[in-house]
Amino acid sequence: MIDIKTPEYKRASFALAVGSFLIFCNLYLFQPMLPLMADEFSASATQVNWLLAAGTLALAVMLVPWAVSSEVVGRRRIMLVSLFLLPVIGMLMLFAEGLLMLSLTRAAMGAALAGFAAVAVAYMAEEFTSRALMLAVGSYISANSLGGIAGRLVGGFLSDHWGWHVAVVAMSIFSLAGAILVCWLLPKQKNFKPRKGQLNVHLISVIEHLRIPVLRYAMLIGGVNFALFVNLYSVMGFRLVAEPYSVPVSWASMIFLCYLSGTVTARLSGQWSLKHSPVTGMILGTTISLLGMWVAAADSIAAMLAGLMLISSGSFFSHSLAYAWVSQKAVRAKATATALYLVHYYVGGSLGGFYLIACWQYAAWSGVLVGGSVLYGLIYFLCFILSKEKAAAEITATTA
Repeated sequence: MIDIKTPEYKRASFALAVGSFLIFCNLYLFQPMLPLMADEFSASATQVNWLLAAGTLALAVMLVPWAVSSEVVGRRRIMLVSLFLLPVIGMLMLFAEGLLMLSLTRAAMGAALAGFAAVAVAYMAEEFTSRALMLAVGSYISANSLGGIAGRLVGGFLSDHWGWHVAVVAMSIFSLAGAILVCWLLPKQKNFKPRKGQLNVHLISVIEHLRIPVLRYAMLIGGVNFALFVNLYSVMGFRLVAEPYSVPVSWASMIFLCYLSGTVTARLSGQWSLKHSPVTGMILGTTISLLGMWVAAADSIAAMLAGLMLISSGSFFSHSLAYAWVSQKAVRAKATATALYLVHYYVGGSLGGFYLIACWQYAAWSGVLVGGSVLYGLIYFLCFILSKEKAAAEITATTA
């Protein structure tokens, strides 16, 4: 097993972080472009949201198939296939005509991204010691936030000055270079045992995971948390480019630098889980994020940025804890378990976009406050249930 402070740990954790960075660069490349693309295609904010939602929905749909495949052919091979598909699909986007075709190509990109996202944590769970796993997951999710920042900045600045085609070409070239680097650095698996010819076993594993309360509720928390986090940023983008602010898309994309606060808290989550209850940490993260949404309600760009930083800090903290929770509590078929978590995560992000953007179109930020508060209340309720189920499971394990 790979332990912390070893050369192999540094090499493996860095390779996984690079892969994570690439995944989120590509996934969120189009998010800052949404106001610009709405003008280009003469579409509403809800319609143009498909450029983001198509990718996240396809990613969610393909997570379990990729995870099941990895149980047969191995985690490393699936991750590399996923990464090398990115520049290919990226270049195909250049030939898309109209919003529908571009959205379908974005869906293909999401399906490719799912390969790496589905099995990276399972690779860590099998190859790393438990102490190394918690720290590596924190670093992995920190790379998520950095990739999200970089992808959005590239999309915002390049599309605003030279058009979205240039942004896609630049990201495709960068993705190819990153895929080659990961292929070179990522160690071969030592603890993976293939399970060939057992598709029914994998399907049973999916059902079993969903029947376990301590897994099911953590997955739901992750989904609702992401529905709020990613789409509060989308709504803020529309808010800034509209009157009275009229901020250019390139400058509006700078709001994603607020993700850096989430990069810090994702790493801190590993330390928190070693000393405190992860469920308490999820409640703390939700509270910080809720506070951020209300701070951002102030009619001041400074307050908006402060609010977004709080939203990022709390959301990444909760996500890191819930994600690691699922990988630990699943006693077998860990790739399937983590993939199911991400299914909930990205379906939540996709559906949350249409929900919060509709709130924005109906009643501006006041509507977002009301709609968002309902979802935050749901997370608190799910944390309460998860805490009860955890206690019940511990009592059952003790008496057994």
